[in-house]
Amino acid sequence: MELASLRSPNEVFIPVARVIRQTRSARRALDSARVLDQVVENQLSLVSRLPAGGSRIRAADFLAELVLLSQAYRHHAAGWISRRELERRGLTTMQRLSVIRRRSPLTYTQFTERD
Repeated sequence: MELASLRSPNEVFIPVARVIRQTRSARRALDSARVLDQVVENQLSLVSRLPAGGSRIRAADFLAELVLLSQAYRHHAAGWISRRELERRGLTTMQRLSVIRRRSPLTYTQFTERD
């Protein structure tokens, strides 16, 4: 039976927006995504000022990994991935960031007051 036939002729149909109640976990995931986005946004101008070459590429790769992680947090908040999958993606990101850091010749260099 059609919805229109159930209403009286004088009744006005007003669609009601569906309210989605966010869980605490979803709110925390969105907060984490926002923090990562702020970090990327703040660092992006610095990366663009780096000279072309290895350090600029490493910095851009580092920020790209953070963007992917923030996207994973948003996917978790939307319910598209589980907490376990979010943890897996977080560990993968940390491993990739470690690889990026190892590509830097300055990673193991310790500076002293003379430097």
